[in-house]
Amino acid sequence: MNFQELYKNKLKNPAQVAQYFQSGWTIVSDSALAAPRAMYGAVGERIKLGDLHDLTIHGFLDLFEYPSYNEEIAGRVNGVSWFSQANGRKAVAGGFADIMPTHYRDAPRLITEYIDIDAYCVTVSPMDEHGYFSTGCSASISEAMISKAKHIFIEVNNHMPRALSGPAIHISQVAGLCENHQELISLPSVPADKDSIAIGNFIAERIVDGSTLQLGIGAIPNAVAAALLHKKDLGIHTEMLTDGMIDLIHSGAVNNSKKPIHQGKTVATFALGSKKIYDYINNNTGVMMLPVDYVNDPHVIAQHPNFVSVNAAVEVDFFGQVSAESIGTRHLSGSGGQADFVRGALQSHGGKSFIAFPSTSKGGTVSKIAPTLTPGSIVTTLKNEVDYIVTENGVAQMRGKTLGERTKQLIAIAHPNFRDELTFAAKKQNILI
Repeated sequence: MNFQELYKNKLKNPAQVAQYFQSGWTIVSDSALAAPRAMYGAVGERIKLGDLHDLTIHGFLDLFEYPSYNEEIAGRVNGVSWFSQANGRKAVAGGFADIMPTHYRDAPRLITEYIDIDAYCVTVSPMDEHGYFSTGCSASISEAMISKAKHIFIEVNNHMPRALSGPAIHISQVAGLCENHQELISLPSVPADKDSIAIGNFIAERIVDGSTLQLGIGAIPNAVAAALLHKKDLGIHTEMLTDGMIDLIHSGAVNNSKKPIHQGKTVATFALGSKKIYDYINNNTGVMMLPVDYVNDPHVIAQHPNFVSVNAAVEVDFFGQVSAESIGTRHLSGSGGQADFVRGALQSHGGKSFIAFPSTSKGGTVSKIAPTLTPGSIVTTLKNEVDYIVTENGVAQMRGKTLGERTKQLIAIAHPNFRDELTFAAKKQNILI
């Protein structure tokens, strides 16, 4: 039987594929665009009808409501969020989903050693002439999931790009497949405000030609990318490939020529943004979508001289402890790769790590620089590893600075409305005299 015949024999509609699933199964998908929307929708319908129960679904950066995040069927399906977006956050807050604490780089090992997987479900590119499907925009944990899963179910989408270096699945490995040619989810462009532009400029001033970059997503990373358009010979080795990075490539600022490994190649573990990213990945030998336990390995990151990492925070205290995943005990997200890249950048010769954020939240009524973290807050980046803290008011260098020196610098970049209050608190704590 040739590959096309195998394909036709295994092709079902989403509801028919959902019939393969059994109560008690553990189901996993890779990050972001990997999760199959039509297939998960059909599984959710079976759960609502009472045909399925006691499922466990592990989610990594949810972009839509998985069955495990649907309050209507809470109790019949268990959700586990490894890195939450809005739906996962709501489910955890509502008490009908759990959290998996981990560094992103460790996820493949945790999958391999601790998670018994019944079904790996994934959105893939169309099959090639050799019978292979590409996982496209999500390479982070797929290889571990493929090797561990008892059953593989795929949702073919002709909008999913073919990543030439990413994980591949052969038709002979597939238990069932459906087609769903929806446009891939795109994130809306976040317009740059004056604070983001100021922060972007502060960071860009400290980035030298030939540096290798890891940027997150949002107004600040986009502003950093925009401020780097005049730089030369930049490289990309990043967790998440974003629109700002594609702009840097198209402008010529990024050519990856100075990277000591994967020279000439843009390296990422997943991609999310607009269609221009997805089009850029498709059949492009200049892009490498690789597993997260390699991309986020601090040892690998550190091999790049002048490595620059830019990440966000919810709150920072006088010690420089960074909370990026909760407000007190209120869950926001997971650790992701922030600590991976902070550590790797610090080990890089000439490397720098920036934690960047606006100085206030809630319309300017709350300072994000505080004497202590909100009780119950999770520390994402340790005080001993934090490097630079950046707000719209300036840059505070943490490395090599005492608690008193750190506190003075942090107060200086806090919003002016809170500086007296922060100074009073520092004196009360006997940090400042």
